[in-house]
Amino acid sequence: MDIDKLREELKEDEGCKYEIYLDHLGLPTFGIGHLVTEWDEEYEKEVGTKVSEERVNNCFIADIHGTIKDCKILYSNFNELPEEVQLILGNMMFNLGRPRLSKFVKFRKAINNNDWQEAKIQMLDSKWAKQVPNRANRLSERMGSV
Repeated sequence: MDIDKLREELKEDEGCKYEIYLDHLGLPTFGIGHLVTEWDEEYEKEVGTKVSEERVNNCFIADIHGTIKDCKILYSNFNELPEEVQLILGNMMFNLGRPRLSKFVKFRKAINNNDWQEAKIQMLDSKWAKQVPNRANRLSERMGSV
């Protein structure tokens, strides 16, 4: 999978901020959707605290490796899937996380059956699609074109 391509997609979807801000759930975040955890040096720092480009890049690299690892856990055949499907799954995993994406049971079944049209339908039949409609519509259209 082309990590640079996934990075650009996620940068577009998540945005990229070189300071701590509150995400849509009110949680401290910086960079490309990096949720601040107690293990981060930014933990408990003020909203608006500047974060270096190097730090943002390092966190993104760690986050994307975790995302791909989670994709491989959820989809044992991840490496054999078409690259476009890998990119879509990577984007969804980054956004949702494994616990929430694992609840897309019919979607997972469609992916495992290489049924891209059914996967497209299942992507849109979700709470996620209502929360991030532009992203969901764009990714589902791409899925339907595989």
